[in-house]
Amino acid sequence: MNIFGAVVFFTLVITFLVKLVSELLNLKAAEAPLPGEFTGVYDEDAYSKSRDYLRVSTVFSLFAAAVDLSVLLLFWFLGGFNLLDQFLRGYGFHPIAAGVLYIGVLLLMQSMIDLPFSVYKTFIIEEKFGFNKTTPKVFGADILKTFLLTLLIGTPLLGAVLWFFEETGPMAWVWAWGGITLFSLVLQYVAPTWIMPLFNKFVPLEEGELKSAIMHYAAKVHFPLTGIYVLDGSKRSARANAFFTGFGKHKRIALFDTLITAHPVHELVAVLAHEIGHFKKKHIIVNMILSLGNLGVLFFLLSLFMNNRALFDAFFMQDISVYGSLIFFSLLYSPVEWILSIAIQALSRKHEYEADYFAVTTFDRGAALAEALKKLSRNNLSNLTPHPLYVFLNYSHPPVMQRIMRIREISAKSLNYDRV
Repeated sequence: MNIFGAVVFFTLVITFLVKLVSELLNLKAAEAPLPGEFTGVYDEDAYSKSRDYLRVSTVFSLFAAAVDLSVLLLFWFLGGFNLLDQFLRGYGFHPIAAGVLYIGVLLLMQSMIDLPFSVYKTFIIEEKFGFNKTTPKVFGADILKTFLLTLLIGTPLLGAVLWFFEETGPMAWVWAWGGITLFSLVLQYVAPTWIMPLFNKFVPLEEGELKSAIMHYAAKVHFPLTGIYVLDGSKRSARANAFFTGFGKHKRIALFDTLITAHPVHELVAVLAHEIGHFKKKHIIVNMILSLGNLGVLFFLLSLFMNNRALFDAFFMQDISVYGSLIFFSLLYSPVEWILSIAIQALSRKHEYEADYFAVTTFDRGAALAEALKKLSRNNLSNLTPHPLYVFLNYSHPPVMQRIMRIREISAKSLNYDRV
């Protein structure tokens, strides 16, 4: 094993061990008594159920991660990458076609490994705790649609990236970066209209108190909307959510039907005020710039390691190729990606606080966001006392208790200011 192989191997093992330690610490922290803030929201049975859900989910997650790691290491050290490559080369495909097939087969193999875990999580764990509403028919249809979309969209996109690195010389990384960036921007406009409706129905919200309240608030904060839609989230899960789609003058709100049935109007508007806060604070743009910037760095570094003999030796490959470079560099880049993900999670938590602040200070009943968070936590069986290390590594949102405390502080300051 050379230096490249050692970096990849120890990164895989260390990240798994860190996950193991953080998950175990998180389970230990969950033994804390129910926070006083949630008295009356959780009873003893509900709180016990949330801890049971955490325990079952954690054990399942660790087992799945251990299987994934074991399969990858076995495939690697038994020469699987080279065996697959030599098999496909035997058919004499063009390098780009061979690359698409090579990466496609690897992704298909990964999907086949993940499928039993997805089935178990959906129909055993989520069913046991009252979340699953998915039927086998819907589950199978989702898999088929995802597969077809991957073929229709992913195949030409991957082929284009491989072509850039095969044909356009030293500046291939710039062309690949520009192509993916353009595709990502187009997808932001296309997905809400053409892709998302393949999986869910979007029905315009009927006239009434909720729509009037949303439109009134959106006008107050100068946030133009072209539509408010109800999404049939209950077709798959009892969990609740809300999100925005579209850009510019074509912004839309999508509310899960499960969210509407679980919250009164003022709490729903408070939740949407938080989401509008992300747009007003430019969080969506910041995240997109960071994502595309990371992609540019990734492609640039990939160009430096393109067709590196030592990198291919680390994976016991006989022949070098552009598609092999893409796969093996992605594994070599994993420690950088892991560190960046931690930094991005920290920035995301900061953004959530800023969006909470916007909601509380712009909506006259913004403090209701705290009550909405309590109900969402109860309905989703959230962990109320996560361990700081687990939060640091995994949380894109601050722990719910910290958010509620911050909302209380902001609300109190706003009230005192109004009185003065």
